[in-house]
Amino acid sequence: MPETHRADRTKDLILATAERLYAQHGVTAVSNRQIGEAAGQGNNTAVGYHFGTRADLARAILRRHSGEIEAIRARLIDRCAGSEDLRDWVDCLVRPFTDHLAELGSPTWYARCAAQVMTDPALCRLVIDDALTAPAVRAAVEGMNRCLPGLPAPVRAERNDMARNLIVHMSAERERALADGTAVARPTWDATATGLTDAIVGLLRAPVTRA
Repeated sequence: MPETHRADRTKDLILATAERLYAQHGVTAVSNRQIGEAAGQGNNTAVGYHFGTRADLARAILRRHSGEIEAIRARLIDRCAGSEDLRDWVDCLVRPFTDHLAELGSPTWYARCAAQVMTDPALCRLVIDDALTAPAVRAAVEGMNRCLPGLPAPVRAERNDMARNLIVHMSAERERALADGTAVARPTWDATATGLTDAIVGLLRAPVTRA
């Protein structure tokens, strides 16, 4: 096998292993050495050699999925062009994440891994910054904002943060329940997306208490 192909396979294996371990145990509880051992790497420095710091590894895991998620979102954005329905634009934020999880099959680890990264103070900006720089995400948020002209900008920003947490953490809860074989609130990822969209539309349209 050519050296470049072997290196690519090693990197893919490390990423998949790190994603699973981060999902199960949290980011700070898992060392690069543990990831390397679980990935069958005899060299204790293999993870650092291929990915650098823990932040670099976490970013690589997120980007391993972001391309497919953004491709789904771009297709939805095209369908919604010109829409004045808030629900259409919220769906453009929610459904790409859940559709991607559905396409991965079972079990999946990505939602739980993303949730663990989001709750790590040193890494949470990775999720936010990657999202805010994605063109399709910006287009969806701009579409939402056009449907909420009376919502003050600070409240809108706060509720966007709430929506992001709902999408990731509720998906992580469903993913965990599926992995554990326990009851889930909705039968499919498609139905989960519908429920999340309902909740986020309600959240965005909730009354604002004036100070």
